Amino acid sequence: MTTSKILYLSQKDVVSVGLKMAEIIHLVETAFKEKGHGRVEMPPKPGIHPGEGDNFIHAMPAYIPALNSAGIKWVSGFPGNQAKGLPYITGLLILNDPETGIPLAVMDCEWITAMRTAAASAVAAQRLARPDSATLGVLGCGVQGFTNTEALQVLFPIKKVLAYDVVPAALEAYQKKVQNQLKLEVVPVNTPQEAVTGCDLIVTAGPILKVPHKTIKAGWLDAGAFASLVDFDSYWEPSAMKEVSKFCTDDLKQFEYYKSVGYFQDVPPIYADLGELVAGTKPGRGSAEERTIACNLGLALDDMAVAPTLYKRAVEMGIGTWLPL
Repeated sequence: MTTSKILYLSQKDVVSVGLKMAEIIHLVETAFKEKGHGRVEMPPKPGIHPGEGDNFIHAMPAYIPALNSAGIKWVSGFPGNQAKGLPYITGLLILNDPETGIPLAVMDCEWITAMRTAAASAVAAQRLARPDSATLGVLGCGVQGFTNTEALQVLFPIKKVLAYDVVPAALEAYQKKVQNQLKLEVVPVNTPQEAVTGCDLIVTAGPILKVPHKTIKAGWLDAGAFASLVDFDSYWEPSAMKEVSKFCTDDLKQFEYYKSVGYFQDVPPIYADLGELVAGTKPGRGSAEERTIACNLGLALDDMAVAPTLYKRAVEMGIGTWLPL
């Protein structure tokens, strides 16, 4: 197929397509099954680091033949943006035609990143958490705090959320949004430990930091609990992570790359990557007492799992702006 035009989808356009979290979880799960069977192409993402601190801009290409998906995401994360009234994560995604290489669409990736990251947490939790998990602890109540709550609610019978954030306004906004949109009880807590101990599922979703602040201590994570480290190991003391039976990630090569540039300097050995868990080549949770962790890094695979469906439905619904190529 050849084309002389490209579809531009703004963030508003992407959201208005109406792709639901349950669908995104299914698409991401399909991509990881393909990865587990060695049927995807995805090099570790290169990046640049403008300015100071933990700023990054990453290039994230992937090809998933089973989903007829090829493309790249150019995404930035600037922790200081919050103080400027700007989003932490921003960027664009380019979707290409796998038959010709011609670009089909350019779309805002802020919403996509938020949703697919949470979907990967849910896919991991389905393999590593207890099926009856009903209490969720959230540390970091921004975008990822909310979308991870949304994703985990799809797969687990969550009854209560214990939420902690160092910014009171963020905690208040999260509580209102979760109660209004997800109809879940949210209990704000005053200390990080209250959002860990006693919880079946834990999500840490603060900024990604090269030097962890090590807030979560050994002895806090209950037997049988599962934690999703959306912010890498930023929240965790090494001794707390080393209490788990299975420490997993979404891609081993990517994990090793991050270690080489200064992240993950004191973490447990990797038990499995998410593709292995989804494909069934390695078992997930083995007993009700196991402590488990998924430290997903955020892969181009996640984005390219979602992009073709967004594009197809946007075309069908007449959403977006066609531009000459």
